[in-house]
Amino acid sequence: MTMTKPETRARSLRAPLAVAAAGLGAATLLYLRDPHRAGAYGFCPFHVITGWWCPGCGGLRAVNDLTHGDLIGSLSSNVLILPLVVVLVVAWIRWLRRRWGGVDDRMIVLGRSATAGILVVLAVFTVVRNTPWGAVLAPT
Repeated sequence: MTMTKPETRARSLRAPLAVAAAGLGAATLLYLRDPHRAGAYGFCPFHVITGWWCPGCGGLRAVNDLTHGDLIGSLSSNVLILPLVVVLVVAWIRWLRRRWGGVDDRMIVLGRSATAGILVVLAVFTVVRNTPWGAVLAPT
């Protein structure tokens, strides 16, 4: 049985639509249940064990702030989240357009150098936000 063009397109859009549904579901949960209350979503195991803020600490609060339109609050919780959300939205839109055009690929594929670069940025961010001169980057 051969598929018609609409059937093929519908099948190719399943993954992007599932990712969008998951992202919107997570954002809705963070909009409705405030992570600013201590322990609302548990505690960061890295922070509990080491006393250091990990690169993701404050991320839930930052997304909650974004869902309420508070860009400054988001940046004060975790300065990396707003750029990450922008990159993910742009990558998702580009992925959706490629899938619509019939290209069967993944949303994001990183090479070794990009992966290494991201890991270095996360490591530096973690160290800096845990020093007295980088305390402004600690989650509030």
